This record gives sequence, structure tokens and C-alpha cells, in this order.
Amino acid sequence: MEKNNIRIECLKNVLELDLRIPNYQRPYKWTIKNISELLTDIENAIDKKDLYEKGFTYRIGTIILHKKENNKNQYYDIVDGQQRIISLTLLMKYLYSNYKCSILEQKFTNKITIKNINKNFKYISDWCKQKKVEKEKIINAYQNLLELVVINVDNVTEAFQLFDSQNNRGKALDPHDLLKAYHLREMKDFPYDMELAVKKWEAKKSNDINDLFNCYLFRIWNWSKKIKTKEFTINEINTYKGIQLNSNYNYAKRAYKAFPYFQINEPFISGNDFFNFVDYYLHLLDIIKEELRKNTYKEINEILNNKQFKLSTGFKYTIELFYCAILAYYDKFHNFSEIVIKKLFLWAFMLRIDIRNLGFDSVNKYAIGGEDNNIYTNKIAIFEKIQYARLHTEIENIQIELKRNKNNNWNELFEKLERIE
Repeated sequence: MEKNNIRIECLKNVLELDLRIPNYQRPYKWTIKNISELLTDIENAIDKKDLYEKGFTYRIGTIILHKKENNKNQYYDIVDGQQRIISLTLLMKYLYSNYKCSILEQKFTNKITIKNINKNFKYISDWCKQKKVEKEKIINAYQNLLELVVINVDNVTEAFQLFDSQNNRGKALDPHDLLKAYHLREMKDFPYDMELAVKKWEAKKSNDINDLFNCYLFRIWNWSKKIKTKEFTINEINTYKGIQLNSNYNYAKRAYKAFPYFQINEPFISGNDFFNFVDYYLHLLDIIKEELRKNTYKEINEILNNKQFKLSTGFKYTIELFYCAILAYYDKFHNFSEIVIKKLFLWAFMLRIDIRNLGFDSVNKYAIGGEDNNIYTNKIAIFEKIQYARLHTEIENIQIELKRNKNNNWNELFEKLERIE
């Protein structure tokens, strides 16, 4: 392979390379469904070959390789495509009982990876026997028919940039996955930390991380500045790329000294701090939800868990608004003031009383103060006030007004709110 090129390679030639799976890669997670689709592709390619003249080939994917050297020996880290490569290696292992390649020599320790390798190998064996596809035809496909688009780069930064762009052009990755790739790239000189960060990341639920950014952090980031928020997409990931380690800006120097303390509206150092940042706020949310379960907030919990109320989409928005307010407050002061929690609850849920058909646009306006709309009983920019408050008592002293909606919407909820006041 030539330096920094994109070329088509026969599958056999690719699998014969010295391929390595770097520590920062996620576990092998391809399911039987993925394997079934791959095998069906190969089967279709074999069938099509008979319909075309000699020279027909079939491309089964793209991989990105980072070329490296160790003691003058050349090898390749798989930056993107490891799921496909491992799966194809399992197929080869079935075809050749004595098959050897660098992937099979790799020591796998992750339990998810080991489980999926065993499960998928068994499925490959069963599929080939049930389909009765001739081994010779699959072997011939491996040697002459199947091809991969191989992108080979020498620079790890370029490799990650290609990884990002490849996934953006195909099936869109979640924004937090792109942030993960970005911050791992910033950690390239610290392989042990990279491996540890990936293990911690993979132990989390992807939906929890997605909700953390989309429903909490990004909303608070905007509302604190009196800016309407929107869905957190790949277009907004610059917000969480942090400050590069070698930055000489004064605000960067302050951030260096801040760890391990984070603030939602303050920058952090790119790289490992991003993973600590995610850990920190997922933990903070757990602390808040645990605090709210206490008997002190019995009336609040009765409302939050009311099955009838929860049928309303607007009620869901109101709950998220309340949790955002509590997270912004606790992030700033690390203080659970009963007075503050009850006032923030009343402030958030008065929005549900005010608006008959509550959509996210109304939540957006309300969160930044709602000055231009007379339908809101409380026109308080809560997030901005928390952002600039010096003492938690400034939030305790905010006055929340309760007023029944003239349309008598949500009477039962309003009566419950009055008992909290």
C-alpha cells in the first residue's frame, strides 16, 4: 500500500496485513442481524458473479487504517471497520480450520467482545451448513471476488478526521459519539488513559449520554445566556470540544486549575477531562433524583409520578424543565435548599398551568424569561439568575406567583401546587 492513499483491495490481501485493534476501540458489538446481512451480501455477490463476465468484483465496505511502525516492523491500527474485519475473520476461520491472521492473534479481554465472537462464529457455522453454500465458492469469493475500500493514512489526526467524515456521510453518528472520537484523538499521547476512557464510556448507556447533552447540559448552556435552545446535533458539538492542552489563553489557564471541579457553563480541557465531565454530570443527575425521593418532597413526587398527568407531552417537557433548573442550581451551589427546590418546582409547573397546549417552543420562551408573552404568570429568567447569583439565598428569595389559568386548565395540578407553596 502506498502512503496516504485510497484504493480497492482484495479481501484476502487486507486480512493478510498485520492488523491491530487499538485500545481506544469500542468492543465488538455486531449482532447476528449484522452477520446475517453480511453473509447475504456475500451470497448475492457469488450468485451475481455467475451472471457476469470474468472480472466481476463486489465491494463489501470501507475501512480506515492508520499505518504505524514498531521496531521497523510495519502494522496497521484499524480506526474504522473493526466490526466488519472481525466478522470476516470469523468467516475465514470457519472456512479454514487452520486459518491464521493477526486479528486471531489479538488477545480479547472484553466480555462483550468475547461473547459476540463466540455467538457470531456459531451463527456463521450454522448458516453455512443450512444454506449449503459450497465452501469452495466462498473461498473463491474471499480470494478473487470480495473487495474493500481501504483508506490508509500515516497521521492519527487525519485518521480520526476521516472516521468522523465517513460516519457523517453514511449513517449519522450521535453527537456524543463524535465528541468521543474527537477527545480520544486529543489523548493520542496517553494510550493507557485512552483505554480506560473507552472502557468507562462503553459501560454507560448511549441513551443516557444522549439525554444528558440533549435534555440537560445543552439546554442549560443556552438558557443561562437567555438564548433559545434547540436539539443538540453534530452541528453543535464545538460547544463541548473544550480547550486544547497547549492553549496559552488566560481562560484556558483557569480551566487547567479547575479540575476536578466542573461548571456547566465553563469550558474544560479537551481529552480526558471530557470523559470526566460526562461522568460528573451523570452522577450529579443521580444525586438530584435520589434527593428528590426523600419524604421531604412527598407532594412533589406525587405530582411527578401522577399517571394521569404523565399522559400529556407538555407534562414531560415541564418535568425536564424542572430537572434542568435543579441541575443548574445544584451545579452552581452544591446545596439542596428545600426552599429553592420547591420554588423551582412551582416555577416550572406553573408553565403547565399557563399553557393549554404546551409545546417545546413555549418552554424555550419561558426558560429565558418570557418577557414578550403575557400568558406566563412568572416571567423570571431562572437560569440567568442562577448563572449570576453569588449566594444560594438569592434564589431562595425569588418570588413565585401562583395564579389559576382563566381557562381553568389543570385544576387538579393547580390545587396540588397550592399545597406545596
